[in-house]
Amino acid sequence: MKNFRLIIATVASVFLFASCAGDKKDKKDANSTEVNKEVTEVAKDEVYKIVVTGNDVMKYNRSTITVSAGQKVELTLRHVGQLPKEAMGHNLVILNLGTDVATFAESAMVAMDNDYIPADESAIFVHTKMLGGGESDTITFTAPTEKGEYDFICSFPGHYGAMRGKFIVE
Repeated sequence: MKNFRLIIATVASVFLFASCAGDKKDKKDANSTEVNKEVTEVAKDEVYKIVVTGNDVMKYNRSTITVSAGQKVELTLRHVGQLPKEAMGHNLVILNLGTDVATFAESAMVAMDNDYIPADESAIFVHTKMLGGGESDTITFTAPTEKGEYDFICSFPGHYGAMRGKFIVE
């Protein structure tokens, strides 16, 4: 119970800090359109490598990732913060097309024993491990063949509101 209270207090503090931080746009995110334009030029048989970072103020460094349909992808998530996984864990979950993000996040919130990944993973296309500060995880997968905008989020409780983006398949 003490750990749960610590997590809630830490998350509330981060929300307060993040709300006071203003509406600064990460320079890398502002340039992600340029980076993403290059992705479509990568041959489908080449592996497109991308690094996404998450930090202690619940922000990914980018809000879009664009790949070609069927593209091989190597995605690395780095938690560049310092807080432990129990207080400020981050993962990156790419959801299947048509998945309701809020409904998924509710089911993830109660899956603490499975690092906030619901037992029924039918809504998930692919995901990284849950990470604490200083950790990273790399996953390799083939992008969907169905073109569209797939949501990606952090499934740690309360994070999906700020830590989300679009995985765009062209």
